[in-house]
Amino acid sequence: MYKPASLRNFLTTVNPELGRDPDRLLVFIDDGQLLSTLAPGLSFEYAYTLHLVLTDYAGHPDAVMAPLLVWLRQHQPELLANPDVRGKITFEADLLANDKVDLSIRVPLTERVGVHPRSGGDGFDLTHYQEPVVDDGLAQDGVPAIQELWLNGQRIAHW
Repeated sequence: MYKPASLRNFLTTVNPELGRDPDRLLVFIDDGQLLSTLAPGLSFEYAYTLHLVLTDYAGHPDAVMAPLLVWLRQHQPELLANPDVRGKITFEADLLANDKVDLSIRVPLTERVGVHPRSGGDGFDLTHYQEPVVDDGLAQDGVPAIQELWLNGQRIAHW
């Protein structure tokens, strides 16, 4: 599975507070499912809930949520495009002293894996498929074109 590490890397890169202390971003995989059929071949799909936990987070939640949406546009676009699955991204926050929160975010993700016989019959190659590219003007060559997020005149995220 590549999406958990990809999202963690993106968030710790774009969010200055998480970048300073990336160990405060915990990543878990919950409710995992392995989906396959009896169709010819061994291709399958991972389906799971990615559970992000930010501990003692002092930044603004927008500095996490907006970059999350940027990442989802590239890596799980149907969560934003399909009305039947909108609202499946959930969060909870425990308000702590000193303007800090423990923030828990749950995101349903899928990853398709193709399993194809190698030429010569000496095993199988596994390919983790990327999501289809959404041409919405917010990305250039798969890289988010948005480079900064501002809130009340203060830059809260950048990449």
